[in-house]
Amino acid sequence: MVLDTGVTCWLMVSAILVMLMTPGVGLFYGGLVRKKNFISMIALSLVTLALVSIQWVLFGYSLAFGHDIGGFIGNLQYLGLNGVSADAGTGSYPPLIFMMFQLFFASVTIAIVTSAVAERIKLSSFIVFIIIWLTVVYCPLAHWAWGGGWASQLGLIDFAGGTVVEICSGFAALALALVIGKRAGFGEHSIEPHNIPVALMGAALLWVGWFGFNAGSALAVNSSAAIAFVTTNTAAAAGALAWMFASWHHGKPSSLGMVSGAIAGMVAITPAAGFVSPLVAILIGAVAGVLCYWMMLLRIRKKCDESLDAWAIHGMGGLWGTLATGIFATAALCGFSGLLEGNVHQFVANAIGAFAAMIYAFVITYVIAVILDRAIGLRVTEDEEYVGLDISQHGERA
Repeated sequence: MVLDTGVTCWLMVSAILVMLMTPGVGLFYGGLVRKKNFISMIALSLVTLALVSIQWVLFGYSLAFGHDIGGFIGNLQYLGLNGVSADAGTGSYPPLIFMMFQLFFASVTIAIVTSAVAERIKLSSFIVFIIIWLTVVYCPLAHWAWGGGWASQLGLIDFAGGTVVEICSGFAALALALVIGKRAGFGEHSIEPHNIPVALMGAALLWVGWFGFNAGSALAVNSSAAIAFVTTNTAAAAGALAWMFASWHHGKPSSLGMVSGAIAGMVAITPAAGFVSPLVAILIGAVAGVLCYWMMLLRIRKKCDESLDAWAIHGMGGLWGTLATGIFATAALCGFSGLLEGNVHQFVANAIGAFAAMIYAFVITYVIAVILDRAIGLRVTEDEEYVGLDISQHGERA
């Protein structure tokens, strides 16, 4: 194959945009916690980026994208990136660049999961969790949808990660939160964000990075990339406005609510980004904004301390988006038709893939968390939690 420099450049730029989403998550979450845990939240995202970068090169990429074993996992043909060429592959871009693009997807997925353990996780325990979780949860799910696994064989369509990233991270966060338990004082006194402007800055980085996340997933400079580019922004705007208006009757419309709605809209459009029109993106984003807001309220009523709402926004938003992809996919745009065009099989395949990802991510994460909690302990001590993780885990102040 001849190297297409335009496509290669676009994938490299997209990979950089996706990479920025990991510190973006750190800033977003960091602004939402108390000041004494600000550094900790950013550090969790950055250590995630570093650990994933090594695991993915050593064997993670091979498990996700190696030759299929039983529809469940890839083999180790790319161990240590053996055979992952820097020359043009079948897509006219180097497979090595695709590997990096996917590495950053894995990184931001685990960064989202840190929502569940905000202000109470031991750094050492989280490092062990990252390595195990990436290997036995994320890599199989990536293989199922994108690496030739059973879900893709069934017919699941997931443009940029509704199952692999969003459902996976959201329901994993819920499981992890249930195991690690509530923060000290949760439900007894207010635990308010310490720096909303920083959280807004993190959300802005996510909004920018999502263009590479979705449009880059076309793996080409073509109509699919153009559609994904537009639908990403359209769904974000619809989600922001929907969350704002849905929450307005509870008081004044908050800036955090607006950016949370924008993230919900982008989460929901992620699996559908290149498969639906901008008008449909408005519907998908608006429903996500309202749905995720309601799920946040439900989480609060149930007194579940999934601290920063990865489950409500990413888990439930990703579930809606994956189902919506099976409903609204438009053959004229992408060659795939959804339920509205009479393709019942597409909706069934997406529903099966979505619920399988939900169950697998939740159950396996719960098991991993229970084992680690009993073996090495997930939480810091009561005194360490009181003084804050910035001091107790890093010896630093924000």
